[in-house]
Amino acid sequence: MTNTFLISPETTRIGWVGTGVMGLSMCGHVLNAGYQTTVFNRTKTKARPLLDKGATWADSPRDVALASDVVFTIVGFPPDVYQVYFEADGILAGIKPGGICVDMTTTRPSLAVEIARSSAKQGAFSLDAPVSGGDVGAKNAHLSIMVGGDETVFQAVLPLFRLMGVNIVHQGNSGAGQHAKMCNQIVIAGTMIGVCESLIYAARSGLEPERMLESITKGAASCWTLSNLAPRVLKGDFAPGFMIEHFVKDLGIALEEARRMGITLPGLTLVESIYQEASRLGHGRDGTQALYQALLKQQYPVPGLK
Repeated sequence: MTNTFLISPETTRIGWVGTGVMGLSMCGHVLNAGYQTTVFNRTKTKARPLLDKGATWADSPRDVALASDVVFTIVGFPPDVYQVYFEADGILAGIKPGGICVDMTTTRPSLAVEIARSSAKQGAFSLDAPVSGGDVGAKNAHLSIMVGGDETVFQAVLPLFRLMGVNIVHQGNSGAGQHAKMCNQIVIAGTMIGVCESLIYAARSGLEPERMLESITKGAASCWTLSNLAPRVLKGDFAPGFMIEHFVKDLGIALEEARRMGITLPGLTLVESIYQEASRLGHGRDGTQALYQALLKQQYPVPGLK
């Protein structure tokens, strides 16, 4: 088994599948640390900045695995994860005994367990390691990383996680990282709605939103969403750090898991319906701060709101 003392730029070849909003920066940190890195993305142009820095292109996830000791994946939806691992040209068709797969996509806990079992049959190992922190956290290597899987494998990969994040916690067995990410999504999905509604309230009451934020970002309401995304709303910047359609996916997974466990989450059910409506109104590919625009469409004309 790979261990901590073998993880180094001199001895460890890295594979990376998925170079989107998050993956591009995350893989960039690994590449900048001197690791030989092979990449694949469905749209090759999105990997161009990494190729320009010295990464090697592979034509499929299987080819990435064949060239790598540790393979990271961060793609969009559970079907995408299944495809890059289980199809004929997928990672599991190329991973070698002793290799490690690390899926950093937010996906179903059951899929993380399935990947772990299939990896083990081939003498390989896997971790589920979803992240929180958005595009800013990815760019600044300041992500929170929630990890499920074998403790020894986690310790082996820890030097690589430290290139991408600052809060890295082993949550338990395979799937535990994904369950922890569901807890994260439940909190911040509702928080984003609260932030957007507070901005609408501020404008209708005649407050200057920027001045209002000076107060509440320093009080009990202080949080990452308020400090980082509320200013984007005021600037009219709705570009994705994390897309609404991906949040719809995550909240659906959380509600599915809740039903499976026999618990009821009425607040999350309401929140999920609001995200669904925002996606229906055309904001699915926008950042979660675009909930402001969706909520605004439900208001009567209000001076100062735009």
